[in-house]
Amino acid sequence: MAKYIITFFMIFFPVWSFSQETNQSEKLSEIIISVAEELAADDSDPEAAATYIERLYELAENPVKINSAGENEISRLFFLSDFQAKALADYAHSSGRIISVYELVNIPGFDKETAEMMIPFITLDSKTTVNSDSVHWRNTSITNLSIRSGNDDTTSLGSPWKILTKYKFTAGGFSGGFTAEKDPGEKFFSANPPLPDFLSANLTYNGSGLIRRLIVGDYSARFGQGTNINTGIRTDLSLTAPGYMSASDEIKPYTSTDENNFFRGVAAEFSYENLGLTLFYSKNYSDATLGSLSGSSKDYIENFYLAGIHNTSSLLQKKDAISELAYGINLSYNFNNLRIGFTWSGDRFSLPVKMTGNDPVDIFDFEGDRNNLYTFSYNGLIKRILLYGEFSTNEYKKYALVQGLSFRPSDRLTINFLFRNYSTGYISFHGKGPGGGSANGNEQGILGNFTFEAAKHLFISGGCDIQQFQWLKYRCSSPSSAMRQEIRVRFTPTETLTIDASYNNRSSMFNKQESMGIPGQVELESRTVKVSAKYTFSDNLTLATRLDYKVVDPSGSKGILLLQDMVYRFRQLPVTLWFRYCIFQTDDWDSRLYTYENDLLYSFSIPALSGEGSRSYIMVKWEVSDIAELRVKYGLTSLIESGTSTKNNKELKIQFKIQF
Repeated sequence: MAKYIITFFMIFFPVWSFSQETNQSEKLSEIIISVAEELAADDSDPEAAATYIERLYELAENPVKINSAGENEISRLFFLSDFQAKALADYAHSSGRIISVYELVNIPGFDKETAEMMIPFITLDSKTTVNSDSVHWRNTSITNLSIRSGNDDTTSLGSPWKILTKYKFTAGGFSGGFTAEKDPGEKFFSANPPLPDFLSANLTYNGSGLIRRLIVGDYSARFGQGTNINTGIRTDLSLTAPGYMSASDEIKPYTSTDENNFFRGVAAEFSYENLGLTLFYSKNYSDATLGSLSGSSKDYIENFYLAGIHNTSSLLQKKDAISELAYGINLSYNFNNLRIGFTWSGDRFSLPVKMTGNDPVDIFDFEGDRNNLYTFSYNGLIKRILLYGEFSTNEYKKYALVQGLSFRPSDRLTINFLFRNYSTGYISFHGKGPGGGSANGNEQGILGNFTFEAAKHLFISGGCDIQQFQWLKYRCSSPSSAMRQEIRVRFTPTETLTIDASYNNRSSMFNKQESMGIPGQVELESRTVKVSAKYTFSDNLTLATRLDYKVVDPSGSKGILLLQDMVYRFRQLPVTLWFRYCIFQTDDWDSRLYTYENDLLYSFSIPALSGEGSRSYIMVKWEVSDIAELRVKYGLTSLIESGTSTKNNKELKIQFKIQF
């Protein structure tokens, strides 16, 4: 009985503990979903979208003061390139004060599209001191409940519901909160003492003097290009974005639900004039599969378990199986147009990692119980050219090299190049630098892209990324290559109409399905055309239509998707309605198609559609009062099987938010 009382308390207590605050605008969630989809379009990690959404909501709640003229403050706009961050800081400093957001279009490196993306996340207020009202407590609580059909496996330890609760408070320069989650099939409370399957908490101090930030508890970190430390924003490469994301140094409270890739301990950021110093120390527990050499006890790590699902007895044994000490230092210095940085980090595991199989793919995998990395990074601005780079190495002389250039020959044209070389055997347990793979290592590549404002409302962008893999990789038993190409046209003739069209070509090498001997290679190539149009009829009605067509060779597999979206806001009621109906047909899994969906706050949904059928959902937001908001989403995926029968997969999501 006690655990049920505690569960009820954790989910619903925040409802009784808050008072009034003005809600965010109704359109904010749509803007955030749109921006997150744009940023994550070329990211290989689907969790990146959730991270982008979370960071964007944080910016909306605490907008960037662009008139502060400080790069540290402006770089919180993580979707800007370093070129744009520097240009914006220089403009704010030279002009004295930006009076209107429409001035942004006239800054070198900015266009109408970028300026509109920034508007919800900036303020023209230049004050950096805490005002008297901000010392009052501000509280936000969000609880999500979701369930899908088919998640009723009798072998699971817990209920099929997914439960997520987040709580955050701010009071002056202090903030903190906790995140509690259970995945479908997991027990909500486990271990001794009984705690949620995943529980994360932090306490943070933000200052404007020598101590800029101090975090106790769970936190994420990123330095430079991320080849050494990056547990925050991913840096996968976009072929049509105006530039790479800002390579700012940061530590921030951890509020996501990845159960392994974060730090737990203490971190501090100091700043004195142009000198920056960050120190961090962490002791955390991670999931792993353990093995035994002696046969009597577990004495080495076979592999790390990253899924974070503990819904069976065998998976529960992997939970928090090892401890990891992580620590490091980051030192940076800003010159007028040059920033340099140095990072050192160390990892120590409670048990050594040992390679137990004979698969040649694993020859360069990490072995041992410790890993040290040393990194030098820089970026500098020479008139209209931004140069940036980073070099990381370990004790075994394995390295990661990133070198990039961003060039603006005119205010309407941006050209970018990025070269990276991750040697086979380079390992960073908490790093993720620019690249096309899920992890750095065994990759060489060069990317080039451009964005061009061809006319007042016409934007053209495109790019090409070529990759070489020096050693074997998943589904490929010899060195191989891959390539991505994309061209995109965006037309915004009015503020109410947006037309977007793109062509994407991807190719990569995979093993042939040989029955005997060493498998040969086959090139898998996919070509995708996307066309969409979004029209706002009035303040309370928006319609969007999209068509996707995909062809995969050499199989000739094809896929097509057509969807219609509607967003309607009732004039007399505090209710907003989202609706989608989508039909799709693909020949097989290779020609599957993805579509982003509006979802609960701080959440994302991007179902993979394969086969023949339809996907629809309806979501309702009801502003219960000035302090409370309820969202309910019902989704249905219908698949036609055996020509006549239909299989329906249903999902229900409920969210309750309170803030003051």
